[in-house]
Amino acid sequence: MEDQQITMPRIGDLAPDFEAMTTTGKMKFSEYIKDSWTILFSHPADFTPVCTTEMSGFALDQGFFDEHQTKLVGLSIDSIHAHIAWVNNVKKNTGVLFEFPIIADIDMSVSKRYGMLQPGESETAAVRAVFFIDPAGKIRLIMYYPLNVGRNMEEIKRALIALQTADKHKVSLPLNWVPGEKAIVSPPKTVSEMIEREESDYEMVDFYLAKKDLPQD
Repeated sequence: MEDQQITMPRIGDLAPDFEAMTTTGKMKFSEYIKDSWTILFSHPADFTPVCTTEMSGFALDQGFFDEHQTKLVGLSIDSIHAHIAWVNNVKKNTGVLFEFPIIADIDMSVSKRYGMLQPGESETAAVRAVFFIDPAGKIRLIMYYPLNVGRNMEEIKRALIALQTADKHKVSLPLNWVPGEKAIVSPPKTVSEMIEREESDYEMVDFYLAKKDLPQD
């Protein structure tokens, strides 16, 4: 029997569309995320300790994602009944409510479409994948974590702000960039642009590496 080919969407691809049942009702993904930033993230299983900390982290930061016009969509290879029971359990024990939709992917169709099933880790549980999707439905950033290591929520938030900032101001962002720091402007393409840059108020590391302050929102 031939091994099944595993497909993984790439940065720049349109996010694969699907229909699925979620904890907030039936969803057609392309319609739900239309004209909005979206973070689609998978977790291995309901009622597991690391996943509970992660899902609680997303829920506690719901206000941040709302402020940045970003929808959250979770997923695991569990039934809708397991999802609802888990949501209820966490709410009763910690007071944290998962208000964002969680996809019930019991047939693993969405997980396979997004490359979340990786046999070297598990053939029955999705790895901890994170897909950043822009308002045009295009995948802009992908993170993958193994089953036994939780995600870094601060990096997820930083990456989202970085993507939105780079798009808004048409700039690139350097190593470890955080809001308030300078951005990198595109290198000059002509000699006249090079001379103009040298006379600008940019922070000039070299003629091809120049930084500028961004307007504070």
